[in-house]
Amino acid sequence: MSAHTILFDLDGTLIDSTEAILESFSVALDHYGSKKPHDEMVKELIGYPLETMFERVGVDSALVKEHVRRYKEHYREISCQKTRLLPGAKEAVERACEFARVGIVTTKTGKYSRELLEYFGLMDWFEVLIGREDVQNPKPHPEPVCRALEMMSADPDKTWMIGDTVLDIESAKGAGVTPFALVCGYGEENELAKASEYLAADALAAVSVIRSIVRL
Repeated sequence: MSAHTILFDLDGTLIDSTEAILESFSVALDHYGSKKPHDEMVKELIGYPLETMFERVGVDSALVKEHVRRYKEHYREISCQKTRLLPGAKEAVERACEFARVGIVTTKTGKYSRELLEYFGLMDWFEVLIGREDVQNPKPHPEPVCRALEMMSADPDKTWMIGDTVLDIESAKGAGVTPFALVCGYGEENELAKASEYLAADALAAVSVIRSIVRL
């Protein structure tokens, strides 16, 4: 068994579910007559828990749970059809498995994340999937990454976390693992470059770099 571990974020790292997220957000806001923000504002919030996203676009805190429920109802109906794998994502996971154990750490609901990964034929590659419901404190708190490490009995010093937002980077650092930032998702490149020593165009490029480093 490999001594190395690679944890992947999901949205913006392996998949692009922007269309499904924006549509579900719009449906939830319309359902309750809430004011709709610009799409760019919503995209800047992807990576945070849904509750936080709705609060930050101005939904009354007393109505946030209802908005999240309506969002999830619609998202589940359309997620597979309106989500795509990012270029090189499948190859990145397959290549990572050649020299490391792999897991998923996402703020997306674990149930829907599994459905998507099964739809794309990737779920069997991963030993663990940590979703929003598996932790008390989502990223940027280190708990999600720590939970994955615990479940995999992985060594933090030999673990990498690949993600596309500063939330991923901060969570990784807090858990004592090495972060690897991607510019193919929702994070700002200049912020990612400040937060992480390692930066790549996509997951496949990141895995290739990690592979060369662990073989040194």
